[in-house]
Amino acid sequence: MAWRYFNRDVVPFAAMIAVECVTVGSTTLFKAATLRGLSFYVFVLYVYVVATLVLLPLSLIFGRSRRLPSPKSHVFFKIFLLALLGFMSMLAGCKGVEYSSPTLATAIGTLTPAFTFTLAVIFRIEQVVLRSSATQAKLIGTIVSISGALVIVLYKGPKVLAAASITPSSSTISLYQHLTLSDSSWILGGLLVASQYLLISVWYILQTQVMAVYPEEITVVFLYSLCATLISAPVCLLAEKDLTSFLLKPSVSLASVMYTGGLVSTLGSVIHTWGLHLKGPVYISLFKPLSIVIAVAMEAIFLGDALHLGSVIGSVILSLGFYTVIWGKAREDSTRNVAGSEQSPLLLTHTIEDEASS
Repeated sequence: MAWRYFNRDVVPFAAMIAVECVTVGSTTLFKAATLRGLSFYVFVLYVYVVATLVLLPLSLIFGRSRRLPSPKSHVFFKIFLLALLGFMSMLAGCKGVEYSSPTLATAIGTLTPAFTFTLAVIFRIEQVVLRSSATQAKLIGTIVSISGALVIVLYKGPKVLAAASITPSSSTISLYQHLTLSDSSWILGGLLVASQYLLISVWYILQTQVMAVYPEEITVVFLYSLCATLISAPVCLLAEKDLTSFLLKPSVSLASVMYTGGLVSTLGSVIHTWGLHLKGPVYISLFKPLSIVIAVAMEAIFLGDALHLGSVIGSVILSLGFYTVIWGKAREDSTRNVAGSEQSPLLLTHTIEDEASS
């Protein structure tokens, strides 16, 4: 019993914390690389190439099944669609971080549960009963989460953690000031990051469907990376005008590519896929607020960025909405478990009678 609890609860918990640390570290390292001239088209292409090369031997060694899905099968088509969604989300995310900051990207990342819940309702994966307290909590939490994200995007505010003094003119920074004082990139970056996590929510739903019929985590992630490489190669080569930028020298740019491709797109993707299969998308999303604290610390240490009041207020609102959604989901699951336990004695009685008669 203890070993089963360790495998199903302790190991996923520790793994998800590790993935969030690695992911935020990748975002911060990418931001530092872009400040030194790294093109995000070069970054995206090389990340998928590195991930594919790393996962190829792993899929051959640790793959439980030697049978790959047929290129004409529905599973392979969904994996190809996953690759297309992943490529589009990475482009939007990289450009969003380039325009804004890792803290903004991490804070908006907590919108993933709200996006996932909304899409699940649209695709009838989640049931909506307006009289149910669980449904009301999920709906209210979704609205509050989106409101918090809008606060982060539209209001930057004064610096709350900075060595430099705050001038009176910077005590309040409105949306108009953002647009007129070249801070519009903050808003554009936030919108791009929000679109990234909307695509990731679609990715979660589609990936869960793939794992239901083909539960091979490493093989699925390898095929996903391979398809993403084939999709991104022509796009990135045509979009990047300076082909010499693809020649990376030992620097923070090369470190960013190797770190993201070797850890986030391989280990992180495999753990996320495994977590979706074991615990479901809600459990995966539960660890997003933790990444805000990690991002703030990494930005202050490695990038020297300051923490703004808008990020603090928006993150608090967003986190409250997020945990409201989680509470509603937990209450809904507990109600289902109670209903199932009420039926289980009857099932157990029939099983015993069938065994006795046989």
